[in-house]
Amino acid sequence: MLDVKVFRTVDLPAADRFDAWQELLGQTHAPVHLSSDFANNFDATLHQFNLGEITLWPATYPHLTWHRPPRLVRQSDPESCHLTLVLRGDGVAQWDRSERVLGPYDFHTNHTSVPYLIHCRPGQHEMIGVELPKSSLGLPWDRVRQVIGQGLSAENGIGTLLAQFLTQVTRDAVSYAPAEAPRLGGVLTDLVTGLFARALDADEHVPPETRTRNLALEVKAFIRRNLWDADLTPSAVAATHHISRSYLYRLFHAEGGTVAAYIRTQRLEAVRRALADTSASAVPIHTIAARCGFRDHATFTRSFRAAYGITPRDYRQAARL
Repeated sequence: MLDVKVFRTVDLPAADRFDAWQELLGQTHAPVHLSSDFANNFDATLHQFNLGEITLWPATYPHLTWHRPPRLVRQSDPESCHLTLVLRGDGVAQWDRSERVLGPYDFHTNHTSVPYLIHCRPGQHEMIGVELPKSSLGLPWDRVRQVIGQGLSAENGIGTLLAQFLTQVTRDAVSYAPAEAPRLGGVLTDLVTGLFARALDADEHVPPETRTRNLALEVKAFIRRNLWDADLTPSAVAATHHISRSYLYRLFHAEGGTVAAYIRTQRLEAVRRALADTSASAVPIHTIAARCGFRDHATFTRSFRAAYGITPRDYRQAARL
């Protein structure tokens, strides 16, 4: 499991909660003035993951106003770039003489060298914050600064990939070993760089290795979304992404695998999860397998047993115990 620090204000006396929350955000992001209608009894939670030089911090909280005035910028500037994936709630961000409304599945961006003001509207808020050193991005900072504060969506293109990565890592931290943290930080840096490059129409300035890694992530996400398609083949995947089959093979070979093996593994995992889901216990196994792209039930059964050392039927029965 990834190392994670968990902070819950309810673990403190009510009178101490809001000040402790403000101090924590000052350490996690940058010093900031906070105000809230619920300051007298503030109920909030923050999880902090350190992925190498990057900090990832999902948080939930009620109404807040965030203010980082020029005085705080002068006093402390960690020279970092901040990105927030908004999951629930909305608000208005005032940044560099501009104003933008934020809502679910928007990315909010700022950096610690410029003042800002954010008004969160009443209601519960949920977000995932990311802190990256400016120097870690694969684009010149003068270019990146042009996109900070712009409207960036998590509902299409590389924004979707980035949102999926953030939610998967933070909600499934037990799947990763602590030693994987720096590698995950590298993947996250690549995705953020790709998001900014797409917004700037500056893909040509992204380092080739970053473009390659992001393309591999995009291909894998496409495969996972289309496991149901029995005609999902390497040729179909390559054609969808406008690349040759040989280039697609090289993408997977660089990670020590093959396209066909990845498709098969993801299909088997999808079936395994469905068999463990008690709400789907009435669905026949052959139906589940077909929904995950397996045409031939006998071939599926052999593959499942080879992968997990147990038949699909026995696995389902064991999952009910």
